[in-house]
Amino acid sequence: MAAIGPSKRSPTEFLSQVTGRPVVVKLNTGVDYKGVLACLDGYMNIAMEQTEEYVNGQLKNKYGDAFIRGNNVLYISTLGAKKR
Repeated sequence: MAAIGPSKRSPTEFLSQVTGRPVVVKLNTGVDYKGVLACLDGYMNIAMEQTEEYVNGQLKNKYGDAFIRGNNVLYISTLGAKKR
């Protein structure tokens, strides 16, 4: 079980640890993209693989590769266990 509380790792450490792993990228518009984080740059431009687009929680599209401009990103999160 994961510890609850503040994390002591920096955003840079987090991003380097999740590269190559499944993530959720939430945009400022509320749209979610779920897929494997391939890489990102200093401007938070993101390249993803096996990407799925969710609008209002419903799957809308599936993409092989997707590129997301960094200024549209609200947050990046790891894909964990499903919430109850």
